[in-house]
Amino acid sequence: MISLFSFFSLQTLQHALHVIGYPAVTLFVLIESAGIPLPGEVMVLLASFSAGTDGQLQLPIIIACAAAGAIIGDNIGYYIGRTGGRKFIERFGRYLLLKPQHLDKAELFFKRHGAKTVFFGRFISLLRIWAAILAGMNHMPWRTFLIYNALGGIVWACYVSLLGYLAGHVFHEHFDQVERLVKIIGWGGLAIVIVIAASAFILYRRRRAHREDATIKKEKEEAT
Repeated sequence: MISLFSFFSLQTLQHALHVIGYPAVTLFVLIESAGIPLPGEVMVLLASFSAGTDGQLQLPIIIACAAAGAIIGDNIGYYIGRTGGRKFIERFGRYLLLKPQHLDKAELFFKRHGAKTVFFGRFISLLRIWAAILAGMNHMPWRTFLIYNALGGIVWACYVSLLGYLAGHVFHEHFDQVERLVKIIGWGGLAIVIVIAASAFILYRRRRAHREDATIKKEKEEAT
C-alpha cells in the first residue's frame, strides 16, 4: 500500500493504539478512506493482531470501529469527489495528461461497473483510497454508492480483522509477516485489475478498428 507509513512507524501506531484505543482504528481508517494515504489497514491489522495475542482488545469492537471508519471516510471522499473533483480535473487535468473526454468515459464506466468498483475496491491497494472520490467525481448515485460502500466496508473490516486475529495466534510477535502478506494480496489484486483493464482496452481498440475497416470496405464496395 502506498501510504504515509514512513511517517508512522510500527511503534508509533502501537503507541496510538495504546493511548487512544479503539478510536485510533476508526480515525486511521476514516482518514485513509477519505483519500489521504494513512496506514488504516495496517492499524486494523495491528489492533486485531494484538487482540489475538494478549486479549486486551475485543475483536467485535475492532470490526465495528474499522467498518465505521471505512463507511464514514468513504462518504467524505465521495462528497469531496462530487463537489470538487471534476472541477479540479477540468482545471488542472492537462498537467496530469487528463482530458474532459476521459472524465466522460470514466462516468460511463461508473454507470456500468460503479457498484463492483466501490465494493471490490475496498480490498485493493490504491483503489481503497481513491474509489470513493472517483465515484463522487463521476456522479454515481449516492444511494447506490452507500449500499455497496457499506457492504464493502463491513466485509473488508471482518476480513482484515479476522486475518489479523488469527495471525496473532499463529505468528505471535511476528507482526511484520502478517503485514507483508496483506501487502502482497493488496498489490496482487491491483495487478490483476490492471491486467484486466489493459486487456479490455486492447480488445475494445481491436473491435473498433475492425468495425472501421468493415465500414471503409463497405463504402468502397458501394462506390464501385
